[in-house]
Amino acid sequence: MKIVFLDAITMGDTPLGEIEALGELTCYPSSTADEARERVRDADVAILNKVIVDKAFLDAAPRLRLVCEAGTGINNIDVDLCGQRGVIVRNVAAYSTDSVAQTAWMHILNLAGRAFHYNAFVHDGSYSRNVVHVDYRHPFTELAGKTLGIVGMGAIGGKVAEIATAFGMKVIYFSTSGTSHCKDFPSVPIEALLAESDVISIHAPYNERTAGLIGYKQLQQMKRSAFLVNTGRGGIAVEEDLARALDEGLIAGAALDVYVREPLPESSPLMNLKHPERLLLSPHIAWYSSEARARLAHGIAENIKEGW
Repeated sequence: MKIVFLDAITMGDTPLGEIEALGELTCYPSSTADEARERVRDADVAILNKVIVDKAFLDAAPRLRLVCEAGTGINNIDVDLCGQRGVIVRNVAAYSTDSVAQTAWMHILNLAGRAFHYNAFVHDGSYSRNVVHVDYRHPFTELAGKTLGIVGMGAIGGKVAEIATAFGMKVIYFSTSGTSHCKDFPSVPIEALLAESDVISIHAPYNERTAGLIGYKQLQQMKRSAFLVNTGRGGIAVEEDLARALDEGLIAGAALDVYVREPLPESSPLMNLKHPERLLLSPHIAWYSSEARARLAHGIAENIKEGW
């Protein structure tokens, strides 16, 4: 069995021995569309993270029997066409639940607790020059008694909600699918979630129901003291509208780990705010803990065993 990993750089230093034991594994750090088509010509299994699987890709791979997504989202794969060609598609679900939930809370706590500001305040000497023993100009926000609104109450959203209860927060959620499976917390319309939440955390897939879900009109409905966190998918919150809302002070702050284009272009409005202190950015890192990547590699190996 010939296995090709077309963008293995995304796995970093994660051991791939479990996959290698299943066949002849060739890893490429990254692949352009042209390179990918050339590299799958005699492949039985293709592993990929962001490489596009379309008609041209499949036409170039007559032996291909299995496509393994090195992640959960499969927006980059034409699943219907794969089915027509007899090519099995497998992803790895739930490998990053704890990792993403932790990253979401890293951002929530940094926004509410102002850790980034306090760190800079001490390091740049401002604290040493301060007239009193506390930074009295910048108090932080206590989360106890506040409302966390979750967009998308799947496994990750549920984990984030569970943690919120430990802080004494009330939790509400909006079901992007229209089906409110979770009975532990109240499901509310998006308008109520926007108006009532002190923190909104996005944990939904990107699809026709969530694309542009939170734009300028929706941001206007939020509390001016509220925070928005997106560790779900880029494009659910409209980046240009969010940048405008932050500069206008419509909301107190936001934190993003995902973007419409990745890596985030330097020309993005998110990179050119008048008030950059209101926005925390991380480089799509929420899924990337060492533990999550180890689970992902194991999941890929299991998918190859089952799909072959």
